[in-house]
Amino acid sequence: MKKILFVTSEAHPLIKTGGLADVSGSLPKALAGLGQDVRLIIPNYNAINLPGEPRFLCSLRVDNRDVNLLETQIPDSQVNVLLVDYPHFFNRPGNPYVDEQGNSWADNADRFALFCRIAVEVAMNRAQLNWQPDIVHCNDWQSGLVPALLTLETGRPDTVFTIHNLAYQGLFLVDNILGLNLPGQLWHPAGLEFYHMLSFIKGGLVYADRITTVSPTYALEIQTAAYGYGLEGLLIHRKEDLSGILNGIDLETWNPATDPFIAKQYDVAILPDKLHNKTELQRKTGLPINESIQLFGLIGRLVEQKGIDLIIDCLPALLAMPVQFVVLGAGDKGFEERLHNLAHVYPDKMAFAKGYDEPLAHLIEAGADVFLMPSRFEPCGLNQMYSQLYGTLPIVRYTGGLADTVVDALPNTIADRTATGFVFNDASASSLLEAIKRAVLLYSDKSAWKKVQANGMKKDFSWKHSAEQYLDLYQSLWHVFPIVGGEIAYTEH
Repeated sequence: MKKILFVTSEAHPLIKTGGLADVSGSLPKALAGLGQDVRLIIPNYNAINLPGEPRFLCSLRVDNRDVNLLETQIPDSQVNVLLVDYPHFFNRPGNPYVDEQGNSWADNADRFALFCRIAVEVAMNRAQLNWQPDIVHCNDWQSGLVPALLTLETGRPDTVFTIHNLAYQGLFLVDNILGLNLPGQLWHPAGLEFYHMLSFIKGGLVYADRITTVSPTYALEIQTAAYGYGLEGLLIHRKEDLSGILNGIDLETWNPATDPFIAKQYDVAILPDKLHNKTELQRKTGLPINESIQLFGLIGRLVEQKGIDLIIDCLPALLAMPVQFVVLGAGDKGFEERLHNLAHVYPDKMAFAKGYDEPLAHLIEAGADVFLMPSRFEPCGLNQMYSQLYGTLPIVRYTGGLADTVVDALPNTIADRTATGFVFNDASASSLLEAIKRAVLLYSDKSAWKKVQANGMKKDFSWKHSAEQYLDLYQSLWHVFPIVGGEIAYTEH
């Protein structure tokens, strides 16, 4: 059994801004299900949704600050959660990273540096818990200083650092970090410095014993200039320590056979019941009720990364076809306005719901025939996996986790029952439109369409397989301890 400290800035259902929370809420539970001793550490935010009153554990004096450590649990699990309680940094309105106006907190470097230092205290068994992990598993830039700081400790645990999205790196001007008291031996271009700025994420990429990211294809992509954001050279240098492990999905939350948010539960054996969700989605969004018309859906952030501009450029041609289209999302104000206007121009063909609505998101996955996800890059992606399990065929671009999870519907893949959706290569509206036309054409062949639906619904996207891969990675780690005389001793945990 491994003792694992899972360091993250968000975890569903405690606090969520994106996919990191889904992973952090699910992977520790899956590892615990494999018999591992997992504890999660997270800041005690103002907006955190706790299952009850947390238990006080201890107070720690770090950087001349008195920080409380509290304890709770991930709901419906045996995974204990350590809460870093420092109200001056974390008990404030807004989400974990930005204020109520959407601006990054000016002291984010101080906030997450303190969080990292507390994680180090726990990792080194200096938090009065009588517990020291074998593995410290850090996630994204907010935890990036932990592997760096641990390299300065004697008898430290092994470290794993997972990149969920390399586009977010935790970069701060030197003027903002003078009070962080970073050890001088970490501050150099081969360490935490990145073009005269502090890079939190380099703490993980340079100093962690192993680096993972959330899909095998994304692990290759981030070693290129197109996806590496200036860090591709470092990642190529560390390629022997870098691997991609595909995220799983929470089958307790996303399962058409048990989903409480949908109009009619169903599975692959009673696939016709999916139609009840289609008509309910049409009713709820004000579209004409029509079981036979092909219904396209989209849920997500309305930003260029997600390819929303490609969809908007395609919309006049798409809506000229015998289809309907439902969009749920928020993001770039310009994209929001264009979608609103198009929904006004085509009220019988298109509905746009601004924001995020959990029940509506589930109903879209269950009620749509096709799910659009033409991302320019996608480290892993979850909706394309949800869609397949719900018998909703995804249209995706060949990138990151989308490439690893969707099999293009071609004559040979339809024949051998591996096809699960539609895949295109170029990040262009014309390539997307060709994939849409293929989906419209296949929809007219009800027998072939149902075969592809069944293929996707039978796939195993559970966290168990991913957790087993992480456990194999943990088991493979060898720690290096320098000893007197300049020789190196290797000890396996």
